[in-house]
Amino acid sequence: MPTDVIMPQMGESIFEGTITKWLKKPGETVQRDEPLFEISTDKVDAEIPSPAAGVLKEIKVAEGATVQVNTVVGVIDAAGGASATPAPAAAVHQEAAKTTAPAATAVAVAAPPAKPAETKPAAAAPAGDGHGEHIRSSPLVRRIAKDNDVDLAQLVPGSGSGGRINKDDILGFIAQQAQPGQAKAPAKTAAPAISNAPVAPGAGITVPGDVVPMSKMRNIIAQRMVESKHTSAHVHTVFKVDMTRVVKIRERERAKFEQRNGVKLTYMPFVSRAAVAGIKAMPIINSSVDGDSIRYHRNINIGIAVALDWGLIVPVVKHCEELSFLGLQRGINDLAERARNKKLLPDEVSGGTVTITNPGIFGPQFGMPIINQPQVAILGMGGLFKEPVVITDKDGNDSIAIRHIIRLTLGYDHRIIDGADADKFMVAVRTYLENWSEEIG
Repeated sequence: MPTDVIMPQMGESIFEGTITKWLKKPGETVQRDEPLFEISTDKVDAEIPSPAAGVLKEIKVAEGATVQVNTVVGVIDAAGGASATPAPAAAVHQEAAKTTAPAATAVAVAAPPAKPAETKPAAAAPAGDGHGEHIRSSPLVRRIAKDNDVDLAQLVPGSGSGGRINKDDILGFIAQQAQPGQAKAPAKTAAPAISNAPVAPGAGITVPGDVVPMSKMRNIIAQRMVESKHTSAHVHTVFKVDMTRVVKIRERERAKFEQRNGVKLTYMPFVSRAAVAGIKAMPIINSSVDGDSIRYHRNINIGIAVALDWGLIVPVVKHCEELSFLGLQRGINDLAERARNKKLLPDEVSGGTVTITNPGIFGPQFGMPIINQPQVAILGMGGLFKEPVVITDKDGNDSIAIRHIIRLTLGYDHRIIDGADADKFMVAVRTYLENWSEEIG
């Protein structure tokens, strides 16, 4: 019996979604709960599992099309009949004509290139088929590998955390393998270089001179950033913080912490705990503008900005004032990992009351982050560097020592936060970090 595949409602406030990638082609077998297609909404990108086992009989909505929730986007033949294979092409062409996507997009979905002598059902491939199913990599990396027939095992380990293969690794490998005049590239349709259709993140490898439309996520980020600059009176203050004590604690406890708890020990929970202490001292940081009033939030819900290969997302660790150091670290690691693998739920990227962003992992001294609306403050972490610092002892004598220094930036909304209050918050954060006394678990 055929089973309809519908566009799910990924949260109460979400009414439509864009199909960015079909992970199966018409005629291929699929298992129940196996990822079937990827969607992008104004809250989150996600992989959608198959509602049933069988053969993907028909794709009704092409990649790049945006439809309302509960729309039937495909059909699965639970009986797995072989007759399902030839039918979808016309259906996809007809459906594509009703959407804003160009016809070439529908062709790419409906008529994937195939060599008759080599055609095999997708299910024949083992789970670890060389495209990274069991190798640490993102869906984007695995997609690029599949499009370019690259075995990710050749790139292990990657340059990312824990040997994770990132976008730069796979693109660099493809560039090295390409022969002069015969560079490999993902299969493309005859669509012109400039198109108004949305494309899946990482759907192709761009080269200088290309003009490509923004992805759904990039378009939303652009809108949100402009709206924030138009809404909040942005002011920034930068503090130098001596992290030497924290660095020594982390170096001493890191191996035991990770062995005991099964999670990596990063600097983010140290800064998050300090931010909680700062908010307790200056609650105005954890507020928002409500018309002509100021709403002081009961809980401290910290959004942690996560850089993805295809954009930026801010999952939220809820009730941070109630969490231990270990609880914070677990929550941060879990959300970041699921963000990279498109496993977040809409509720996990909403409800934040203050945000922490860490561009310092890429090496800058500091940045000037934009406030995440409707919040009124964002704390930015700069790079951690060894620097010569003048140290004054209790007798007033000065000396020079090498210390671990980080620059923390507070971006705040001057409509309701005065400079003095912002600086008092930063002083509390700095004091907490420089005099760290908390057990890390």
